[in-house]
Parts: sequence; structure tokens; C-alpha cells
Amino acid sequence: MRKSIKVLTVCSGNSNNIAPFITEQVESLKANGMDIDIFGIVGKGVFGYLRNAFRIRNIVKKTKPDLIHAHYGLSGLASRLFTSRPLVITFHGSEAYIPNVRYLSCLAAKLSTYNIFVEEKLKQRIGGTNKSATLPCGINLNVFYPINKKIAREMIGFEQDKKYILFSSRFNNPVKQFSLAKSAVGKLNMQIEILELSNKTRSEVNLLLNACDVALLTSKSEGSPQFIKEAMACNCPIVSTDVGDIKNIIGNTEGCYLTTFEPQDIANKIKSAINFGKRTNGREKIMHFDNKLISGKIVEVYKRVLNNNE
Repeated sequence: MRKSIKVLTVCSGNSNNIAPFITEQVESLKANGMDIDIFGIVGKGVFGYLRNAFRIRNIVKKTKPDLIHAHYGLSGLASRLFTSRPLVITFHGSEAYIPNVRYLSCLAAKLSTYNIFVEEKLKQRIGGTNKSATLPCGINLNVFYPINKKIAREMIGFEQDKKYILFSSRFNNPVKQFSLAKSAVGKLNMQIEILELSNKTRSEVNLLLNACDVALLTSKSEGSPQFIKEAMACNCPIVSTDVGDIKNIIGNTEGCYLTTFEPQDIANKIKSAINFGKRTNGREKIMHFDNKLISGKIVEVYKRVLNNNE
């Protein structure tokens, strides 16, 4: 009987920074008994990722993992070039919408042992002949939780009567389309401050989601965005373009609205979310995204892969 599965997690590590949703998943997997090392890829673009292939080979020789779990297609391809260990790749979405990256991600999907897609449409865009599962990333419900809006504003120093919107990302991220959000807010005859989500700790994000009137996402493409799940966990009203699996995440939650890419439609939905005038019941709708449950399903994938490989 296998006592502990040893995993090498491969993901972007630029600026010595691993994405929070990956570190949180790793911690949850460790709590499930997994023995995990993380390799952070340093480099950008296709060649920046692929130049890490030798380094991955060397760390595989050193740590001798039972399998490799790569996040995003290029990480998966770099992991496969000079290693033969069982390889699980999680595809998160962005790799499916950049032409050259999509081609290489499709190749990685064919070369891997098992693929995880965070939402169903990704499977159709990436493909791959191997066994696969649709499994979104979970969130830590102990980190993201409701706080009284008045108290959250006092803690941050917000004005109590002002309207605040939390944008889903950095303003300069082209995929997130801040210009569209700005254009929509400009059509509203009310004083609103849009806040950029950048360089914040998890506790700071939690406070912001509880202090703001609306969580706003205007992306042109997404996979299964953590921002929307986190907003749901905090019972924050949401306005979002209909991309990725957001429709499935928010379901019929009152106070949450899907939009087209038309500024006026987004403006109308922001107004509806503000006029909703209270917090949502989003948290009770997303308990199935608890990291504890998701990590258990990932462990089952690991066991399946290793049992089939023996």
C-alpha cells in the first residue's frame, strides 16, 4: 500500500512569486498526506518556459517524485521534454486563447499522462487524447468569508457612504479589459471609485470584497476565475461578462449579474447590483469549491494515474 505520494508541482515562479491559488492547493494537498516540492519556472513567453526543461529534469533526478503536476500548458510541455515521469497537467484557461501557446498546450495535452481542465469548454479547445477530468480550482473558505460591510470599511478606512467597485485584476492587464469597465462606470450618474486588485495579501483581498459594493469582471476570456469564487464566498454582489464557467459558479444567486461586452449593459448591471442594496447568499452556493473537497479529488487523480502506470 502506497504510504505517501511524492509530487513535483511545476508552475510559474517569476518574481519569486507562486500564484496564491496554487500555493493554497498545495497546502490543501499536503493536508491530504501528499509530499510536495514546488518548482517555479523563471522566464516568460514560450522560450522562457521551455528553457526550464533541463532544470526540471535535474530536480526530478534529485527529488525523485512519483509524478509531476504542472499548472498551465507551457509548464506541462517543459516538464515533459526531458522527463518520463507520469505527468498531470492542469489547464487554467489563458493558454487556450493565445494562438502559439494554444498550439503548444494542445501538444502538451497529448504528451501528458492525465489532464485536468478547470472548465468544460477548455477541454474542447485544448483537446488531448489522454484521460481527463473537469475540475475547477478550489478556494480556502477559512480565508474568504463574510465580514460586516461597515466593519470592513472601518478596518480599511473607506468612506461609509461612498460606492466602491473592486476590479478583478491589475488595470494594465489587457485580457481583463479595464477600459471596458471604466467606460461602463462612466455611464453611471453616481460617484463610484474603481479599485485595482494588485499586490494584495489574501486577507486584504477578503477585506476589500467585504467592503466593496460590487465585484466587477469584464474579461474577454477566463477559465474558472478565483476572483468570482472569492466574491461569492464573501457574499459580495457580482457583475461579470459571461466568460469561462462564471455562469455555473453564480447560478441563480440574487445580486449577481452576467453581462454582454456592451458598456451600457455593464453599466445597467452595476446599477442593479448597487441597488440590490445588501449582501448575497453566494457563500452557501459555492461550498463545493472548498479546497478540502477539491484536493481530495486531485488525490484520487494522482492515485488513478500511478495505479495505471504500475
